[in-house]
Amino acid sequence: MAMLMIETLAKSETQELLRQLNVLLEQELRSQPESSGLRIIEASHDNGLRMTARLRDFEVKDLLSLSQFFGFSTETFSLAVNYLDRFLSKMKVQSKHLGCVGLSCFYLAVKATEEERNVPLATDLIRISQYRFTVSDLMRMQGIILEKLSGKVKATTTAFHLLQLYHSVLHGSLGCERKKRLNFERLEAQLKACHCRIVFSKAKPSVLALSIVVLEAEEEKLLELTEMIDCLRVHSKISGRDLSFWKELVSKCLSEYSSSKCSKPNVQKLKWIVSGRTARQLKHSYYRIAHLPAIPETGS
Repeated sequence: MAMLMIETLAKSETQELLRQLNVLLEQELRSQPESSGLRIIEASHDNGLRMTARLRDFEVKDLLSLSQFFGFSTETFSLAVNYLDRFLSKMKVQSKHLGCVGLSCFYLAVKATEEERNVPLATDLIRISQYRFTVSDLMRMQGIILEKLSGKVKATTTAFHLLQLYHSVLHGSLGCERKKRLNFERLEAQLKACHCRIVFSKAKPSVLALSIVVLEAEEEKLLELTEMIDCLRVHSKISGRDLSFWKELVSKCLSEYSSSKCSKPNVQKLKWIVSGRTARQLKHSYYRIAHLPAIPETGS
């Protein structure tokens, strides 16, 4: 049955997408944080020294604010979160060093994914982030992170990469009038919301990505995607039980994120700390303020 469904996909002119998917799936286990390390962080209580889930989540929200401030892609943000969680799951990081670790992961991700002309100077990045460490501190921390990640920063599979592929496969199978109902910008915003909670770093990127897609397909009543989604689930070696478990957590996260009780990244905070003189010193392409990450409305 599984082979039959894969053949169906192949016939629908998605062979190249499936080839790319296979590469990402083969890499994803090597790109995951250590689950034991994440559990230690989740179980830690805030004593002003230890790393906690709350501190990690606050740091990720700050990175999202920075990403929006500079107009960087979701791919950059997702990769930065991957580097951060992998490092935190391996190393005992004191809370006072979290800012330097987080910004170093962010800078590594920016240099890996963004066009060179859009990569900010380290001095500008530190200034806008309002940190007090030096460029030397940032560069030294980047070296430590690269060493601890064993240099595995380029061939990294993130939930964003898989979300992009799953969307491409499913979007291509929809009729013209239905395509707008599976909006990738909305899926990206949902992924960003999930990244702001450490619990989702314990999920395989493929499971997280497919959970987001499935929820959106259900919300938009795209019943014609049911068989194709199940095909992707089987091909990705995701059990129905795992998908249901993570889909429920994603649904709860998105409901809470949409409520007024959830604190969201504050780009306005960054907006006000850039003086006129600083703004003139920055390259023009740096100074792009994005709106807060509200999840876009569904297509009508």
